[in-house]
Amino acid sequence: MPPTQAESVIKSIIREIGQECAAHGEVVSETLVAFMVKAVVLDPSNGFNVDRTLTKSDVQKLVKLCMARLLDTKNPSLDTIKMQVYFDINYTSREEFLQEHHRVLESRLGSVCREITDNRACAREELESLYRKIVSYVLLRSGLGSPTDIKIVREATAALQSVFPQAELGTFLTLSKKDKERQLKELTMIVTGIRLFNRDCGKGGEGIDDLPAILQEAIPATTHHVDSQLQIAQNWAHRYTAILEKATDNPLVAIDLQPYKLKEALYNVRQYEVFLQIILSDIITSAQEVEIMIKQLGAQLEQLKMTVKSKIAVPTSQVFPIFVALASLWNSFQDETVLISVLSNLITHLEQFLGTHELFPKKILQDFLEEVTVKTDICRIKEHLEERVHSEDFQNLEWFFPETTANFDKLLIQYQGFCGYTFATTDGLLLPGNPSIGILKYKEKYYTFNSRNAAYSFAENPEIYIDIIKEKAQKNAELIQLLQLHRHFDILIPYSQMRDVNKLYIKPITKNESSTQTDTHILPPTIVRSYEWNEWELRRKAIKMANLRQKITHSVQTDLSHMRRENCSQYFQSTVG
Repeated sequence: MPPTQAESVIKSIIREIGQECAAHGEVVSETLVAFMVKAVVLDPSNGFNVDRTLTKSDVQKLVKLCMARLLDTKNPSLDTIKMQVYFDINYTSREEFLQEHHRVLESRLGSVCREITDNRACAREELESLYRKIVSYVLLRSGLGSPTDIKIVREATAALQSVFPQAELGTFLTLSKKDKERQLKELTMIVTGIRLFNRDCGKGGEGIDDLPAILQEAIPATTHHVDSQLQIAQNWAHRYTAILEKATDNPLVAIDLQPYKLKEALYNVRQYEVFLQIILSDIITSAQEVEIMIKQLGAQLEQLKMTVKSKIAVPTSQVFPIFVALASLWNSFQDETVLISVLSNLITHLEQFLGTHELFPKKILQDFLEEVTVKTDICRIKEHLEERVHSEDFQNLEWFFPETTANFDKLLIQYQGFCGYTFATTDGLLLPGNPSIGILKYKEKYYTFNSRNAAYSFAENPEIYIDIIKEKAQKNAELIQLLQLHRHFDILIPYSQMRDVNKLYIKPITKNESSTQTDTHILPPTIVRSYEWNEWELRRKAIKMANLRQKITHSVQTDLSHMRRENCSQYFQSTVG
């Protein structure tokens, strides 16, 4: 089947499933349906062959299976997949979010900017109208108040007139379009800086919110909310893990647990925990940035006060750069405010995917928890803290340890840091790995384990356990993203993972003790005795040589000495004809 035809068939299947779900009162997005279609096809128990063209009966079967999964609202697995799809659509990294935010702002200001740069005003009324548009543009771009508020417009106009009087509009109109756009941005920054300075002095600042104070209040509140949600998720995870461990040792308990899908519930809270950790990391970064910016803001305002203090006139070359720096800082405060708001909204929406945990009867959970010790992840790590893999036991495998690897904490651990051996041998139980035991490098991938015995067993034949984990993920599609198994399933790589592909190649920086020794005079000496380092000595020798070249050697004989040397001479008698 040609690619275009296959794509058309898939779209029609997705559309049909969406319509059927809507008819049953369940509204689902096309992205969720597409993910579910791929998950159903991947499950080997459903009998689909991805290399074979789907027949009509295959399509009907696919629609039926997808419908059954999408309408099973009491299944934690569906909630986990919904959570993953929602997070993938709505979350972006800090850098990408700020870039997109700035791009959206620029696009919104595009029409206002074009009205100014394309203007050919000549008459007085047209020039006044153009000036008002520039004031509106400055307000919209700076985000400091509404251009419909008279008090704010008057304040912004006064600030603009102090640096760009209306008389200069003629010069402005002669500029090229790019120069006009550049000057508008510069004017916005300067006017913003002036208004911020006036606000700090108590002489203006109408419509300007105290963003540093708002952020100082909002960030701790958001962090506290994330911490509380993390605590709830971890408590659930620890209890579910304890019960599932008990079921591993007792087959009768495992049979009793089957109707409650506790393992799927564990995957749900672990995925929720992972997403909260990602969001919390962004919030902590924002808190650090805000702390630095508040110090910079205070320093800039103090510098500006010292510059203009008791002075009638101040050179623009001194104050304009400070105004621009102030405006740039305030723009960063605005970015952080929007980012914290988006992250808070994301946290709120993720909570709706935890509803299935409330469906579990508390009494039954308490019964299962009897005579069971609920251990936290930290407690599990401490239990095996003294254990260590002996790398000399493995000739062909490489192990990394905290004391010998500089970037130990930055290595990208497989399976989200969970123990792959335990997951494979206990039919999907998630236990956190302990990196201090040793990190195994196998085929450029890094693995951690919850005990030394698990590490040794996995290292004997890693391929067996890797294949078991892959087969388990085919049956539970939510594990593909939870355990970061996208390299095994290319058709289910989410956009967020495609963006971070470069992070998959972090190489460990190992540290080893080494020593070196340099032999003394291993080569024959090559000292040039005539070498002279002193420049003045070289000049003295040069002058001496120059003087000698101008000298002539003379010999002198006296009356007493001329007889001591034999002399001979020869002459020819000339004949004169």
